[in-house]
Amino acid sequence: MASTHDLITRHWALANARDWAAFASTLHPGLEYRVPQTRELIRGIDAFVAFYATYPGDWTVTITRLIADGDSAVTSTAFHVEQHTLTGIAFFTLKDSLIWRIDDWWPEDYSPPPRQVAVERY
Repeated sequence: MASTHDLITRHWALANARDWAAFASTLHPGLEYRVPQTRELIRGIDAFVAFYATYPGDWTVTITRLIADGDSAVTSTAFHVEQHTLTGIAFFTLKDSLIWRIDDWWPEDYSPPPRQVAVERY
């Protein structure tokens, strides 16, 4: 069984590699992804993978800091898309050694781009 630190590192590496099948294997079937700033909510592996796979632009993520403790982790990331770099702060909660919940915070003000997948608002 991978440590929480290793699972989160693998999660971001697979996102950068666009290996969506392997990326999905890091996620719990009951996954919830929340963006409090925009009140976006995505439930389930398929919707979340589609969300990442269809995000506009040619993007990559660099982990700038990762803190893991038990079934929780937080990453600070540099999200590179086109000519911009944004800071992201993601809080991860694990269940059954898989990512079960992600609360994704973006310190810079922005409006979410049009999505190609269904996104709930809360």
